[in-house]
Amino acid sequence: MSSLLICLASLGFLMFVAYRGFSVILFAPIAALAAVLLTEPSMVAPAYSGLFMDKMVGLLKLYFPVFMLGAVFGKLIEVSGFARSIVNAISKVFGSSYSISCIVCVGGVLTYGGVSLFVVVFALYPFAAELFRRNNIPKRLIPATIALGAFTFTMDSLPGTPQIQNIIPTAFFGTDAYAAPWLGIIGAIFIAGCGITYLEMRRRSLMAKGEGYGTGHYNEPEPPTDEAMISPWIAILPLVIVGVGNKLLLDLILSYYGAGSQVLVSFRPDFAAVTQDVTKMAAVWAVEGALALGILATLALGWGRIRGKFTNSTQIAVTGSLLAGMNTASEYGFGAVIAALPGFKLVADTLSNIENPLINLAVSVNVLAGITGSSSGGLSLTLGALGDHFIALAQQHAIPAEVMHRVASIAAGGMDTLPHNGAIITLLAVTGLTHRQAYGDIFILTIFKTMAAFVVITVFYLTGLI
Repeated sequence: MSSLLICLASLGFLMFVAYRGFSVILFAPIAALAAVLLTEPSMVAPAYSGLFMDKMVGLLKLYFPVFMLGAVFGKLIEVSGFARSIVNAISKVFGSSYSISCIVCVGGVLTYGGVSLFVVVFALYPFAAELFRRNNIPKRLIPATIALGAFTFTMDSLPGTPQIQNIIPTAFFGTDAYAAPWLGIIGAIFIAGCGITYLEMRRRSLMAKGEGYGTGHYNEPEPPTDEAMISPWIAILPLVIVGVGNKLLLDLILSYYGAGSQVLVSFRPDFAAVTQDVTKMAAVWAVEGALALGILATLALGWGRIRGKFTNSTQIAVTGSLLAGMNTASEYGFGAVIAALPGFKLVADTLSNIENPLINLAVSVNVLAGITGSSSGGLSLTLGALGDHFIALAQQHAIPAEVMHRVASIAAGGMDTLPHNGAIITLLAVTGLTHRQAYGDIFILTIFKTMAAFVVITVFYLTGLI
């Protein structure tokens, strides 16, 4: 029992420092190694070099290009004015009475189009602030509204989304980004419907009490410029290219190399060949290629607006991708260390007693996503440690790999948004609000998101729908 308390204390400490605004890149290894120190002092240095750093670097090795290309693409969409054009077009469709739905919809469009989740926060906040201020909606609802549009149904539920949470399972289950499309759509409808309903009820309740947008807020955005906006049909074209390109490139890669093939990377006889599994990497390569096409399309269509800002914008994007990647990787390393401790084995043994493979998978991913404070980190850690076990269970119970993929992906975005989550910390910092002011509404969305995986499992068993 003491070993379990050590794990819980380490997690509690990391959540506390994150809540206080400290960097998880700095404190994740401190929290992990403190737990090791209390368990086996002689293992502190080996655990840091051989486990924490190994897992951290391994995640960056696989997925950093997706973080970087997504950040660059999103930043160019912002500075070109394409994001503003899309926001204004959707605002006209929804009208001023549906500001929350408008921001959720725009966040969903940007995220599904391939824009990095972190970049969506920066790109969307100025427009959310403008809409909320114009309609006197309490500012403290902005973080939850942006989170619903960017961190939930388009992050991991909708089939084909290029976000990393939907790509990681492909390497373990041999699937693609479009796995179990109907279950993904049902999950997305559940999350979006519950989330918007809750936020609208919350808005009406606060406004009925006389609370409006408020004054004296921190980090208020600059007012929009008078620069003429580009046509929304042109603005949305790069997003379409990313979505379509992802599917076409995946098919092209698999047909060119052959599904299940192994490629030997060797250019000369004296060079040690490196083996690359195409099946595990095809979806990642497809997303990277699609994002590259989106960047080229944005440059071609908006170069006149981007030219003077290109150097500075790409530097900001690359820096932001490093921060986002390091936050995720550091939390992944933290989770890997905690998962190796005796206390976590008590949790793992309890989870292993769940006989149903889909429920086992959903609970396991949720627990590790909560521990690491990262959907991608928790997902990678769970599948990396237990992937073969889940594959064997799925085959034993005749459950398609596509269903395992979708359940794992949706579950990753459940309990990940605890206070120490890097995206939540970034979101609150950008909007100039604190956990105390805005986190409560985000946590309600977290509950809906956690429930979504089990809703999808229920639908699968009742209907057999994939």
